[in-house]
Amino acid sequence: MTSEQRVRTVGVDLQDSEETRPLLDAIEEDNPDANLIRMPGLVKVQAPRQLVIHRETVEQHMGREWETHEFQMNIVSYSGHIAVWDDDEILIKWEH
Repeated sequence: MTSEQRVRTVGVDLQDSEETRPLLDAIEEDNPDANLIRMPGLVKVQAPRQLVIHRETVEQHMGREWETHEFQMNIVSYSGHIAVWDDDEILIKWEH
């Protein structure tokens, strides 16, 4: 497989809790190619190329206002580069 054919995945590992489940639903909605691997207490989210989290989608699933800085309360680890983290979205991808 050449480097042009290889697709790098990005990912984030989140605590699995009642509070995180609507966030995970929003991530799945915004990233249909994402793969969620559920383990006791942890959910690994992996996606080809990039992973985007839209504030508006999260708010719809949570039924309340959500600020993107709340995301860091649930992160265990991540792989990729956080290219955007503003009031409306978080984008994790590889720059190279």
